[in-house]
Amino acid sequence: QVQLVESGGGLVQTGGSLRLSCVASGSIFSFTVMGWYRQAPGKARELVAAMHSGGITNYADSVKGRFTISRDNAKNTVYLQMNSLSPEDTAVYYCSLGTYLTGSPRYWGQGTQVTVSS
Repeated sequence: QVQLVESGGGLVQTGGSLRLSCVASGSIFSFTVMGWYRQAPGKARELVAAMHSGGITNYADSVKGRFTISRDNAKNTVYLQMNSLSPEDTAVYYCSLGTYLTGSPRYWGQGTQVTVSS
């Protein structure tokens, strides 16, 4: 079975930075895309960034230029470096694992809370 474990969330002031990490384990060899989604209170879950094992990425327009997704395939780990954070970034961030950059993920982590104070 597959497990995704996120870490790195927390409380940060406006303009600050956080780095999220997610480690995947289990039978994951057939799934090539790892990514990050987020869900704010009262809003739908939305894509933040996703990355194929070959290096192709997909970002939400709202985070382009501020967030960077990266991964270490050897460690089955994906990262999200978040800079210039604003209160609008406050959400639960979920790690994901799937097959396609533009498709729905198959597996989800439990989520990690990111709170940006104004």
